[in-house]
Amino acid sequence: MIYNIKNDVLSVSVSSLGAELWSINYCGKEMLWQGDKKYWGGRAPIMFPICGRLFEGKYTYHGKEYTMPNHGIARSSEFSLKEICDEKLVLTLKSNEKTREHYPFDFTFDACFSLEGSKLSVEYIVTNDQNEGKLIFALGGHPAFNVPYEDGTAFEDYYVEFSDFCPAKRVDFSPACFCTYEDKLYRSEGTRKIDLSHSLFDDDAIFLYDVAKEITLGSDKSPISVNMKYEGMKYIGLWHAPKTDAPYICIEPWLSIPAGQGVIDDLETKKEMVHLAPLSTYKNGYTVEFIERS
Repeated sequence: MIYNIKNDVLSVSVSSLGAELWSINYCGKEMLWQGDKKYWGGRAPIMFPICGRLFEGKYTYHGKEYTMPNHGIARSSEFSLKEICDEKLVLTLKSNEKTREHYPFDFTFDACFSLEGSKLSVEYIVTNDQNEGKLIFALGGHPAFNVPYEDGTAFEDYYVEFSDFCPAKRVDFSPACFCTYEDKLYRSEGTRKIDLSHSLFDDDAIFLYDVAKEITLGSDKSPISVNMKYEGMKYIGLWHAPKTDAPYICIEPWLSIPAGQGVIDDLETKKEMVHLAPLSTYKNGYTVEFIERS
């Protein structure tokens, strides 16, 4: 099922499968990648209750081994409608027999989408439905934007730019995309603006931390820029399908990162997970705003 919300300048569609953004149309221009499987069939999957991948697809909890697909279970789960009006949509996923096969907790996950002018707010609301025991999880977003999005421009005409200069650190990944824990400065001179080229992603994703919490995708040849704010997320990832000319870029705010190379995580000691008390609620998310210069 595809749900739609809109205002005078934005029209947004969301699929009930994974509560995945399906379209972001700004003033008649489609800004969200439309999932061409030649490059990558996703559009904007939600990461929950892990970000990235687990070594051998496994983790342990209270001495029992579980399997978990890359990026968790939300992306392949059917969400139900909780609320919809002209400019707001809330889809919800409650734990069930299928989710407990991979993730043995009782929870409610709400994905909220709301519009205000040219801004889309995406908020994730996680509730621990258990009377006892912490809910352990991470979460993140994975929206992909068309690049180029302006007629007559090329991928290389675009850039991403942080709101402040920063001595960003890059997460170091093994060839199999697991963490090596040998992180380094992304650029010795520091980072603010990154000019896009397809070769940037020949070694897969670029994940950074110790960065500003605001990033802009733009081009000197387009009056439109895409501004993302992610105040509550530690990491920001940039990605497209490696060693291709894929015409999109994912800008991914995450709380956590993949497992270490050769390490099967114990969920209770896995790094950078949220430990949510019983009957408590946690909120996080990001905003996307489309800005036009005169």
